[in-house]
Amino acid sequence: MKRLPALSLVLAWAATAQAQLSEDEAAIVSWIDAQTTAIEALIEETVNINSGTMNFDGVREVGAVMRAELDTLGFETEWIDLPPQTRRAGHLFGRREGTHGRKLLLIGHLDTVFEPDDDFQTFIREGDWATGPGAVDMKAGNVVIVFALKALQEIGALDGTQIVIAYTGDEESVGSPLDITRRDLIEAGQWADVALGFEYGVRDGEAEWITTARRSSSGWRLVVTGRQAHSSLVFSENVGAGAIFEAARILNAFYETVRGEEYLTFNAGVILGGTDVDYDATNTRGEAFGKTNVVPQHTVVHGGLRTISTEQLQRTRETMQKIVDNHLPHTDAEIYFTDRYPAMPPTDGNMQLHSMLSSINEELGGEALPALDPSRRGAADISFVAPYVDALGGLGAQGVNMHSPGERLDLTSLGPATKRAAILIYRLTREGG
Repeated sequence: MKRLPALSLVLAWAATAQAQLSEDEAAIVSWIDAQTTAIEALIEETVNINSGTMNFDGVREVGAVMRAELDTLGFETEWIDLPPQTRRAGHLFGRREGTHGRKLLLIGHLDTVFEPDDDFQTFIREGDWATGPGAVDMKAGNVVIVFALKALQEIGALDGTQIVIAYTGDEESVGSPLDITRRDLIEAGQWADVALGFEYGVRDGEAEWITTARRSSSGWRLVVTGRQAHSSLVFSENVGAGAIFEAARILNAFYETVRGEEYLTFNAGVILGGTDVDYDATNTRGEAFGKTNVVPQHTVVHGGLRTISTEQLQRTRETMQKIVDNHLPHTDAEIYFTDRYPAMPPTDGNMQLHSMLSSINEELGGEALPALDPSRRGAADISFVAPYVDALGGLGAQGVNMHSPGERLDLTSLGPATKRAAILIYRLTREGG
């Protein structure tokens, strides 16, 4: 993994937390302060375009709006179409090829969880708040990226920088196979020195939190078969426990053996059992048929698994596999694991980035920004590049009720988020990083 400059340099930055901003940085702040109306207008424009993940035209339309903004900033922009079998709209990438400073990857996403048939469709201001589908997650964060870079352009600090912007079109429901739908993002992460994710920030009371780590998100599916027979013979030497009891025994063993390690959670989300089972794993639904006087021969359990590191994921899978392999007589059991989002572990490089951003917030007159507990945040696109680069997330605006019809954006959080991002990008892209 590529690293930031020596820790001593980062600590030196942190030691200047109470110092005045530089002349350039003060100019950045002043310019952003004058952009409140423009920032809110661009958010409103994109929120009012439905871009549910499966609304491909809407995702592309939001992409076109953001592409026009990146074009004015001198980025070489590209809409990346995905193959039809992925059933996803594609991604917008913008690139600047410079010669100095750290190479940055800035990550947003164009899609939301709200499809065209949802009743929640419109951006509405309510004082210092605004409701709207995807206003917080994450059309505000997309706009923070643009205006942070516009601020650098305003003072002539964007020239010569090395920046890739990745606006994915399917973050809320990632397409498959991942080696296709996340290929361009991963390649950008392998190129970069630093990745910054602009999904919404987290506030707990008056405290703001920054994301230095995120857990992985993967799946597991347990398939158990038993010997069908009259129920009067259940547990007998020749029939055994049947598929449902054996599945229950395995699940209980998971509960007793796997549960408890820090940052590790696993969930059984769907279970079907009986004489006959028809299960659609893609849509996590199905049907089961059985009788109370028949020992069932099929059970399917579908669940999820979250870990803080690749090592924890592998260790957990091995333990679950051993439990499944030790199945009872007259039953058979198999477990299948599927990869989705990798983990973003709390590395030293991530903590150094966190120290820089927290210091910037103090210089802007705010409080220190603590690191968020990884168990409070789900997986995101930044996780795909975390194995290759130092990363920081949660740099977007703040709000409440994400993924619900009550999603509300705190408009007062836009200015501070944009200023922090702009100054962080400015410092990372100076000579010597």
